[in-house]
Amino acid sequence: MSGLLDLLNSPMGKQLISGVAGQTGQPENKTADVLSMAMPLLLGAMKKNVSSPQGAQGLMSALSSKHDGSILDNLGGLFGGGVDESVMNDGAGILGHLFGGKQPQVENALSQKSGIDAGSIANILKIAAPIVMGFLGKQKAQNNVSDANGLNGLLGGMLGGQPQQNQSLITALLDSDGDGSILDDVAGMVINSGKKKGGLGALLGGLFGK
Repeated sequence: MSGLLDLLNSPMGKQLISGVAGQTGQPENKTADVLSMAMPLLLGAMKKNVSSPQGAQGLMSALSSKHDGSILDNLGGLFGGGVDESVMNDGAGILGHLFGGKQPQVENALSQKSGIDAGSIANILKIAAPIVMGFLGKQKAQNNVSDANGLNGLLGGMLGGQPQQNQSLITALLDSDGDGSILDDVAGMVINSGKKKGGLGALLGGLFGK
């Protein structure tokens, strides 16, 4: 679990946890648990979207414009006076795009696993989504990613080394109807890339100065 723990234990991660906890009125330890499960789910859903040319193009353009990583430069400002409504609305839009009709299932599952009510989970996800997009945008720029294959590889690397419980969660939630159409490849990719050195831990380490 080193990857996401590296992020959430870094100074920026602690700032993120405490800001999200303050915004939603939830304990920091539970907020950290939710974020450690929610962020791989968001990345997994993005990886699924990139598998279609239209989805890849949409994500590339979003990362090149609005979600270029600048949101990460001032997390103190983001949480200073409460998260701006425009950020929450942006997050809601990202979640609708990524999870579609499965969003309530995602929120309920995270609620059951964390003990936080689904309404608060929804708010945590709305804040996490633009931050994950910004993180991906920053990685895209640093790695000069310019096409769908590169984006797919970047997401695969970021998802590497997930703990078993997150792999199971990604598979169960994003292919919960068992039709095989959503994210089956992500579960296999996550398991396989865990064998490679680095994965999410290395990427997060690079970004957060580990």
